[in-house]
Amino acid sequence: MGVQDLTVIADRGYFKSEEILACHEAGISALVPKCKTSGAKAAGRFDKADFIYDAENNEYRCPAGKSLIWRSSRVEQGLNLHRYWSSTCQPCHIKAQCTPSPARRVTRWEHEAVLETMQTRLDKAPDSMRIRRQTVEHPFGTLKAWMGATHFLTKQLKNVSTEMSLHVLAYNMKRVINIMGQSAMIEAIRA
Repeated sequence: MGVQDLTVIADRGYFKSEEILACHEAGISALVPKCKTSGAKAAGRFDKADFIYDAENNEYRCPAGKSLIWRSSRVEQGLNLHRYWSSTCQPCHIKAQCTPSPARRVTRWEHEAVLETMQTRLDKAPDSMRIRRQTVEHPFGTLKAWMGATHFLTKQLKNVSTEMSLHVLAYNMKRVINIMGQSAMIEAIRA
């Protein structure tokens, strides 16, 4: 694309740790909000975000100021995960706000720092998701309107893929004509 720095913005549905790591390794700045799946936050308890990671000591600090230390590691769905917890949860005065279990456990992916860096970037660019909706949703809305109520006229993935590709090609050509003009587009095609 001829650019030195590339930033990609996607919505929650595209959040996947491994893909964000791949973007980071390729030098691409990704902005993808995390999925809100915490049952703790919904129940009014502390979320993982309320626990502060201390990289120097490889431990978490809970809202009560106690340390959750590294206890074990395991591979789950191809991800190397580390588990942290404290032995001092039972007498804690705010345990009810933390966990109904005997101890609060926090899981950390080995590349969690990449996700934390991305979250910091996202926090510094609060308008990015609004901009994404304005630039991405419009083409899909236009294509959907063009396709009508039936959407795809074909069946089977290869046929639907071809039909969608033709819709996208038509949309892109129409955009180029609107931006450059018909004669400039024809000249560019001939070149």
